[in-house]
Amino acid sequence: MKIPFSKNQINNSDISIVKKILKSGWLTHGKYTKNFENEFKKFTKSKYAVAVSNCTAGLHLSCIAADFKKGDEVLVPAMTHVATAHAVSLTGAKPVFCDINLYNGSINIIDVKKKINKKTKGIIIVHMAGFPNQMRELQRVCKKNNLKMIEDCAHALGTYENKKHVGNFGISGVFSFYPTKQISIGEGGMVVTNDKKTYEIIKRRKAFGIDKDIKERKTPGIYDVKSLGLNYRMTDYQSAIGLTQIKRYQKELSARVKNAKYYCTKLSNIKWLKLPTFDEKASYFIFQIFMPKFKRLKVIKSFMKEKIGFSIHYANSLDNMSFYKSNSSKCENSNIYANENISLPVHSGINKKMINHIFRVLKKI
Repeated sequence: MKIPFSKNQINNSDISIVKKILKSGWLTHGKYTKNFENEFKKFTKSKYAVAVSNCTAGLHLSCIAADFKKGDEVLVPAMTHVATAHAVSLTGAKPVFCDINLYNGSINIIDVKKKINKKTKGIIIVHMAGFPNQMRELQRVCKKNNLKMIEDCAHALGTYENKKHVGNFGISGVFSFYPTKQISIGEGGMVVTNDKKTYEIIKRRKAFGIDKDIKERKTPGIYDVKSLGLNYRMTDYQSAIGLTQIKRYQKELSARVKNAKYYCTKLSNIKWLKLPTFDEKASYFIFQIFMPKFKRLKVIKSFMKEKIGFSIHYANSLDNMSFYKSNSSKCENSNIYANENISLPVHSGINKKMINHIFRVLKKI
């Protein structure tokens, strides 16, 4: 039985819309990007949304809006994709790695408090695997220490904390539409914010620092550049694919939560596995299981033989990456997490029969 790790939600209707846009010749600056932003605002209940070329671009723009610069330090969890730390480094600021909690990947608040000093200007929260962090406590820490919070929501479309969608707690929240994500458009991202100044900075900086959008110009080609900017725009045909998927995403989200719950019920019978506690507020980008490293090698071998799709998120914590290793203190839980995790498929293309098969393969080991 072949079980794919991920399955995009692009259907024939989406492909028809893309064809229509490609034939129109209007490939960027179009109505679909604006409509996608508006629909995303509605889903997350955010005041503003800006479509960008990818999640890394959104994180970089958020760090620019937060005014991180050389000499500043920004706290980042050691267990995340390297893009989270790179976004900080690109501003000249230094990412300082904090440890996480086992086994849900959220940043450890005790370690956060230990690593705050006079140079600390901000923190990036990562909602790992779609699990929410303890946002109220983190907000209190930020307020007390005058820190700007950015939320990396790459895994967390549909994740809630205290009945509020993640991305609405910090100055901004950044989402990813990479092929394996809950919504896929190939590459792409979305920044949400409730702060008008942050919105205006990100909107301007993502398009070269130009002061007027193409539709706001009275004469084509006449505009001014009032700040340094980049080209972090999303195409209109990508936006069209995202727009249709966000409209029907609730069904996909419900399937992911249902599959995660069944995984928890079924796999809890395997004593050598560690499982995250089921959380109905999580969006389950992936379903992670944990085991000793020598067991993981056996599981990987069995999964490959049985054609069961899997991944590892992530196999190395950032404090062990060559680029960051020299200026990092060891984060013990993050290293355990890296050595023990395997990500299982949890998307709507997975059913109980497939989960039962995964259970049987694991049970044999």
